[in-house]
Formats: sequence, C-alpha cells, structure tokens
Amino acid sequence: MDASSAVRSTMNMIGIAQALPQTSTSINSTPTGFETTSTHSMATQQAPGADAHLTKTESESAASQKLPDKESAISKAQLAGWVSTTPYAYETYSTREGPAPAWASGAAKYEWKEEFGDVGPEVPELEALLFNDKHKMEAGDAIKCLEFKVTVEGPKKITPIVHFADAGLHPVMLDNVAKSGYLRCTAVQAYAIPAVLANVDVIACAQTGSGKTAAYLVPILSKLMGKAKKLAAPRPNTAAPDYDPRIHGVRAEPLVLIVVPTRELAIQIFDEARRLCYRTMLRPSVLYGGAPMSVARNELAKGCDILIATPGRLIDFMSRPNVLSMKRVKYVLPERFNRHSFADLQPDANDDADHIYMMFSATFPKEARQLARDYMSTNHIRIRVGRAGSSHQNINQNIIYVEQGVKKHALYQLLFSQEPDRTLIFVNSKAAADTVDDFLYNLGMPSTSIHGGRTQQEREDSIRAFRTGTAPILITTDVSARGLDIKAIGHVINYDMPNADGGIHVYVHRIGRTGRIGNKGLATSFYNERDEHL
Repeated sequence: MDASSAVRSTMNMIGIAQALPQTSTSINSTPTGFETTSTHSMATQQAPGADAHLTKTESESAASQKLPDKESAISKAQLAGWVSTTPYAYETYSTREGPAPAWASGAAKYEWKEEFGDVGPEVPELEALLFNDKHKMEAGDAIKCLEFKVTVEGPKKITPIVHFADAGLHPVMLDNVAKSGYLRCTAVQAYAIPAVLANVDVIACAQTGSGKTAAYLVPILSKLMGKAKKLAAPRPNTAAPDYDPRIHGVRAEPLVLIVVPTRELAIQIFDEARRLCYRTMLRPSVLYGGAPMSVARNELAKGCDILIATPGRLIDFMSRPNVLSMKRVKYVLPERFNRHSFADLQPDANDDADHIYMMFSATFPKEARQLARDYMSTNHIRIRVGRAGSSHQNINQNIIYVEQGVKKHALYQLLFSQEPDRTLIFVNSKAAADTVDDFLYNLGMPSTSIHGGRTQQEREDSIRAFRTGTAPILITTDVSARGLDIKAIGHVINYDMPNADGGIHVYVHRIGRTGRIGNKGLATSFYNERDEHL
C-alpha cells in the first residue's frame, strides 16, 4: 500500500472530518515486525466532502453538532445491529442482600474419589460445561499465519512434534486435548511440549494468541497424571455427605505454582486447567484479590495440585502455613513482574529443591530477562518463535491521528464504520474507563467497563457480559491487556496509547486480545502529540 492509499483508507475508515489527521500512519504487521507508510501535509488528501485541515476548535464544534440526541442514538445503534443496553444493577453491588455471587474461583471442576482407580469416569454434565461452552475460544482458518521461524538454544536437541499424539502424552490428556478442540500444534507448542517433557527449565517467547498456555499446561499435567498418587498430598472425601471444610479440610500442597500479574489472567489459566485436569485426580485452584478469603480457603481445603495465583493474595496465604505449603512444588512458572517481589514467593520449603522453572510470554523485557538469570538453570532451553515481541499477520493494525478533544466522537463513529463486533477499548486510567463507558452507554451502545477500582464481583460480571455478548463493547485499563482469551474479539481499539513505562510491550499484549489462535482481528489506535514518547 502506498502512502496516498494508506491515508485515504484511514480517512474512509474513521468516517468523520473532525478526526482526520494532519499526519496519518498506517501500520501493517508482518512476521518480522511492522511495515509503515506515512504522509505529512495532507492538503490534497481528502475524504469525500471533508476538509482535512479543520482546526481543533472547528473539530470540537463540528463533533458536538453531529452527536445525535439519546433517543436518536439508541435507534441508530439498534438499526446498525448492536444489541440493546443492559442497565447497571445498582442494587446488586450496593447491598449485601440476595444470593451470594458465583465467584470464578469456585467454578466446577472434576472431583476425584479414591475408588476411581487410575482414571475417573465421565461426568456428562461437567463435560458439557467444560468443553461445550459456545463462548469458548476456537481455532480459526488462518492458523498457518502462526507458522514462524523457530529458534531453539540449549544443551538438549529438541525434536518438534506436529500433532499432540506425537508427544507420548497420557491417554487422558490426549482425550482432553481433543475435547478442547486442539487439532494441530502451533509453532510454540510443537517445540515447547517436548522441551517441557525433557524435564529442563524452559523459556519460550511467542506471539499473543499462539497457544502458550497449553504449551506448558499440557506437558506438565500429562507428566503428573501418571505420578499423581505418589506425589500429591492427602485430600479429603469431598463427596461425603458430612464433609465440612472446617473439620475435614486439608492443607493445600500444590505440585505446580503459576504466578501471574492480573486477576483476569489467573482466572483464564484456571479455566484452561479445569478442562485439562478433567477425569484425573489433579485438582486446580486459583487465588486472586477481591474475592472473599473464605471462598479461596474452602477451595484449598479440598486439596490443590495446580495453583494459579496473583502475587498479593498468594503471599497472604503463604503466611498461613496451616492452609498452604510449598513443600511439594515441582514446577514454578512466574509471569512477568518485579524479581524482588518474586523472591518473596519462592517455594524454598521444598526440601528437594528440584523444582523446574519456566517462563512463557509474548514479550521479554529487561526485568523478565533478569528474573530468568536469577532463578533459571544455566542449562535451560530457550525457544523463540519469530522475532521477540512481534505481532503476526492475523492482526490488521491501523494507527490514526485524532485530536485529544474529539476522541470520544471519533470512537463513536469508528464503532459504526463496520458491522457490530465484539470490541475491546483500552484507556490509561480508571476515570477514562468510566467516562468513555458512560458516553457510549448514553448513546445507546451496549458497553460495560472494567478497571482496578471496581469490586471483584463487578469485574467478573463485566467480563461475563462481554464474553456472552450481553455487552459486546468493553472499555478497560491494562488489567485486561494480558489473559483475556475471549472468542470473537474482532476489534481492539487503543483509545489511549500505552504510557511510557509500558510502551511497545503493553501495545503488543493489548492488540493480542484479537486475532488469536488462527482467527483474524483488527487493531485501531488513536494517537496525537501526547504520545510522542512512543
């Protein structure tokens, strides 16, 4: 695409003169990075009937005149195909009355009984819940776009696999993989699965939406399935009619510890673990802030083999050695966060000190590299898929200059520039998330929002509404930049570009919420003078 075409394409997409740039850049991802075309002094590049050189004052005036009244806006949204708005349930969040909320940490999982033998029987109701959810992510037709050059370094030669059956996995794991809809290994899975099975420390860097969670969960859980009875801690009979966690509960002693930076990512990995542990005695649990401590404590008391946790809540429970112990930990997977914080989370009570460290991420910034140097074996295996920190061809990226004062109007028009689609909008502050949500909602758009200032119940309800399509527009801060693996997110919009401290790493994670696991996606970013740091 030449510069003039890129400019015209960008203008037509945004659809309003008020948001037309004086500098317009269209960036398209490639397996090796970004292709950039740009133009300046756009006096001759105009959208039909538009003046490309409106001043800021003129833009704001025109924008305010073009916004429809509420009744007309609601009609416009419904005619365009957007679902109706859902009123905010003030009573639910302002009182303690009514039924207790269904916390994500208490989601149904396979409950093992000693009489099962080596493999548990099928439970049709649970199986349907875990594997037949119509909102579960599915691989798309563009899966081949995830095929990059793979670089492997380390003391052992790794022979990649093509199909999961090639890896010698436990039969139950193979069955769960098939039920999950995994048909063929992605590039990171092809190399990471045999590397993990080789029993060495592993670092893997691969694009967002390339199947990294399964790349480590599948081989780790498969290895433990044949040894669970020998390695796992004692657990109570939770199926007994008189079971009481206060009387019969046990201390949780996980075999796998996965530490992640956000609650949403913790819940996402927990859901994947629930599926992959089906019909086995391996029991996953999740710890994150905001949910009642009693709910988490009761879940741990039933036994825990796979623990996914955010740092703060994990430290809280590690200070209760009668509730949680790390002495049996075999595998440690730290997601990216400050290495000094990670020092507080070390499972040093493990007398064997034989646990294996693994790191899987789409980006590998300085602090993550330092964490690897501090804790991983010098003989670890390093897997890099494509260029570290890169995006992939399934995400079409557009960057558009928009004056700060007309961003909301530009956003509103952008949402009508294509068919209604599940849309994720990133902002940089809690106040901005609330403001943009209110703006869109009052114009009849089915939006919801999430940020660190919301209660955990509000956060989980917003994610649930977004996932099911009740509110297909989600405005969020970076609490959702990592971990949201939701089916059919067709459009990610950077209403605000990432702050200087996050930069390109946060940008890559944000746009990676779309175009996942072989599906196509669109990422649109607004920028102006405030984003010069990028």
